[in-house]
Amino acid sequence: MLEVRNITKRYGIKLALDNVSAKFEPGKIHGILGPNGAGKTTLIRIINQIITPDDGGVYLNNRLMPREQLSSLGYLPEERGMYPNMTVSDFLLFMGSLRGLHKNESKAALDYWMEKFDIQEWRGKRIEELSKGMAQKVQFISTVFHNPDLLILDEPFSGFDPGNVKLMRGILREMKEEGKTILLSTHNMNSVEELCDHVVLIDKSKKVLEGTVQEVKGHHSEKLYAVQFSGNMIAFATALWTGFDLVDKKIIGENRYIARVRMVGDSNFRSLLETLVPKIDIEGAWEELPSMEEVFIRETTVTH
Repeated sequence: MLEVRNITKRYGIKLALDNVSAKFEPGKIHGILGPNGAGKTTLIRIINQIITPDDGGVYLNNRLMPREQLSSLGYLPEERGMYPNMTVSDFLLFMGSLRGLHKNESKAALDYWMEKFDIQEWRGKRIEELSKGMAQKVQFISTVFHNPDLLILDEPFSGFDPGNVKLMRGILREMKEEGKTILLSTHNMNSVEELCDHVVLIDKSKKVLEGTVQEVKGHHSEKLYAVQFSGNMIAFATALWTGFDLVDKKIIGENRYIARVRMVGDSNFRSLLETLVPKIDIEGAWEELPSMEEVFIRETTVTH
């Protein structure tokens, strides 16, 4: 279990983090979210021990994380940096040596990742010859080359086309299944929806929410439900009466519809179904929760 407890960090008079705490369980993908300047990168650098907090600390299994633990950490910064005159193979083998891998271990890791990304033909290319997306793959490989237990990725999908984003998501899911702790800082809310088990949202240096994706979305529920049914639309609308508002409807076939309904007062999902069952044939019904993008916008545009 990785925890940050009561982290505060100032740069002169600017408060970058204000008493931020969060827990990151192993075997899960955690989203660290927030607008530009919110404090995300500062938090990541504190976890990496690149900078130290003014107050609070980073804990691993209830103990202050020792510096030696950094050897089992992989960090992909938002600011990319590689040696342009080195070949892909030489760069990755060099990074492996910095992480303490033996030569045979580095060669095995190189073979594995070249095959994994199907980029064997890149081995002899110099870094400066690579496109942005190709260079991004190589930097990601350098981040995971030593098989770290804790992975911190800052905007890892930047520069990737949709095909490579899908590939990266698959690799991160595999690492999650291996029990690794993955911290993902991104503005790509689709990736958050697809990947993250748990999110922490920081805004104006403070943590404004934390929880599973479903908990966070549920917290912003607007009591809006969709009902797919066959039958008479007028009968459906009449049955709603005063306990529910019909928001909109869509025709999906002959006498088949999807209607969105908002609860009024004390009405709930069960009472909605009890009201409708005698009047129409329900094919499906579900709550329509806001997207993570909508949650992000709501939380970061209000004053805390």
